[in-house]
Amino acid sequence: MSATPTATRPSAEKRPATPLPGDRRTGSRRLPAVLVAVVALALAASAWHPKDPMTWLLETVWVMVGLPLAIVLRKRFPLSDLLCCLLAAHALVLIVGGHYTYAEVPAGDWVRDLLGLERNPYDRLGHLMQGFVPAVLVRELLVRTSPLRGSRWLAPLTVCACLAFSAVFEMLEWAAAVTGGHAADAFLATQGDVWDTQWDMFCALIGATVSLLLLSRLHDRRLARLGRD
Repeated sequence: MSATPTATRPSAEKRPATPLPGDRRTGSRRLPAVLVAVVALALAASAWHPKDPMTWLLETVWVMVGLPLAIVLRKRFPLSDLLCCLLAAHALVLIVGGHYTYAEVPAGDWVRDLLGLERNPYDRLGHLMQGFVPAVLVRELLVRTSPLRGSRWLAPLTVCACLAFSAVFEMLEWAAAVTGGHAADAFLATQGDVWDTQWDMFCALIGATVSLLLLSRLHDRRLARLGRD
């Protein structure tokens, strides 16, 4: 008798790689969409009766420009999940500050009263984020588009770029003060501090430095995973 041919199972290597419901890669791909939805909803909510409409516009315009840009470029230049989370967190800080104005954010008032501070510290948080998050953004751009990957110059040039951005932002505040006069007080959020500009740039410096010290190794791992995905 001749042997009956038996169907051979396709080897695991030839099977299509269908992500399982709990696959980390699936969650990683969904994360940007979830973050976009959260930021978009927060932005829409913040537009409802803001404390000062012009301040809201000036503070949130970065979100209005950056969010569509990230969506348009998502396939050509996808961002690491670490950077996506940080950008979303920064956007929420800007949105909250724009809605209430930085000098009158309720959470900042609570911290001021709790710690016995002379001013609402939410503005300082905003400028710490202005260094903390752009540090990872600049680092990612330099690692992926320049010969600086693994170079000892990567960290100092990243910090310099963050300080340059902070200085440009302070010049924008200066221009707003010159053109708007007292009407720009809510946007400036100096709260009577004559050294507010210097403090803002110093906070950005601290934020950028701490970000690189804490997140550089994690960022490298997320970039490596981005390349595999």
